[in-house]
Amino acid sequence: MIASLTISEVQAGLKAKTFSATELTQKALAFAEAENVKTNAYLSFCPERAMAAADRVDQALSQGADPGPLAGVPLAIKDVIVTKGVRTTCGSRLLEKYIPPYDATAVARIEQAGGVILGKTNCDEFAMGSSNENSAYGPVRNPVALDRVPGGSSGGSAAATAQGTAVVALGSDTGGSVRQPASFCGVVGVTPTYGRVSRYGLVAFASSLDHVGPFARTVADAALLLRVIAGRDEMDSTSAFAPVPDYLSLLDGNVCGKKIGLPKEYFEGVASETADRIADGVKLLKKLGCEIRDISLPATKYAIPCYYIICTAEASSNLARYDGVRYTTRSGESSTLSDMYRETRGSGFGAECKRRIMLGTYVLSAGYYDAYYLKAQKVRALVAEDFHRAFSAVDAIVAPVSPFPAFKLGEKSGDPMEMYLSDIYSVTGSLAGIPCMSVPCGTTSQGLPVGMQILTKHFDEPGMFRLAHAFEKAGGFAGH
Repeated sequence: MIASLTISEVQAGLKAKTFSATELTQKALAFAEAENVKTNAYLSFCPERAMAAADRVDQALSQGADPGPLAGVPLAIKDVIVTKGVRTTCGSRLLEKYIPPYDATAVARIEQAGGVILGKTNCDEFAMGSSNENSAYGPVRNPVALDRVPGGSSGGSAAATAQGTAVVALGSDTGGSVRQPASFCGVVGVTPTYGRVSRYGLVAFASSLDHVGPFARTVADAALLLRVIAGRDEMDSTSAFAPVPDYLSLLDGNVCGKKIGLPKEYFEGVASETADRIADGVKLLKKLGCEIRDISLPATKYAIPCYYIICTAEASSNLARYDGVRYTTRSGESSTLSDMYRETRGSGFGAECKRRIMLGTYVLSAGYYDAYYLKAQKVRALVAEDFHRAFSAVDAIVAPVSPFPAFKLGEKSGDPMEMYLSDIYSVTGSLAGIPCMSVPCGTTSQGLPVGMQILTKHFDEPGMFRLAHAFEKAGGFAGH
């Protein structure tokens, strides 16, 4: 029962007194810990915090008070989002013993809404990766096919949601780190508009690209979780003042007449079965009354080099703080400050983090800043302009999330360029800062999930959710 619960089913069970929040949490913790042996989705559990949250829900219910929209819902938090008193490692040995003194805004809002946090999920080190093989604590295995990756960097949260060890989960997305794992694991993953959700308490990778976003097994659950965590936060100057709609009330299924754009650049080099599933999804949208139009986003071909210049430059700056002085586990017994830096960072960072720090430091260095970083920012503006122009003609864009389904563990880890190219269809939305999501649209002949990406204009999460919900209700998740 626990593995298939939705938020509304948890609420109904509590209301009918089928179970208490405490009973549900006890069962959820036991189930998650037992199942974690298979996938390594969780890095740590926090049973005391979970039981305390469940007790607050039960007390509120006994007193006739409103326990909140997430009352009693077991969920998981990616381990790059800080949790007061609960270890936050970012998948790195450098933060192996780091216990944050505060909660991220998204975490605080979840618990204020009655949510029950079971634990912290595994991820690529400092959210850098597309397969969850870069974690210092071992890779996550895809629950759909245990010999395959769950996607990255939020692979643990995607796997936990797909496995049913969490009803919903939080991840972070810089260039596709929510959408790609959602696609690989067959769940819903949402990257909201940049600024829609506070980044306060999200350990920074690339500050102008980082988002906090939800995973769920249904569109309605993803919409509800986003509503809880979204909104202006004085602790994050980049968070938007835009009001947060009641996304659930807007899921009316009315998509007839909506104009859907298919960007030709996103269908080049796509594996045949992935392309077939997306084509099936488009046919279903057409049956629902959507008008399908071919469009072009010409700057797409520059997106990967543009993204990997900007994100590595920002990463090299953000990760400079991990030097053995304040947060991190210090290595060796160095006699000089520079030796301490070298030994701590040399032994603490994994290969992918080192690669990106070196790339970022290079593109920001004297004589190269204009040639690389400044030019990449100009290209980013072109990518954003492509979307702005497209959304003057269409209501939403539909495309693949990834060129291929989940690949085998170790299959691409020896070729960084091939790994980077797996983000080719997801980095564009991140560069533009627009809302985008992955919804399941069937499976390949091997039973591997395929995700369909939906992108809309800034702050049009309602339109994105409405289209995704109509697709889900029409049977799109199962494929055709």
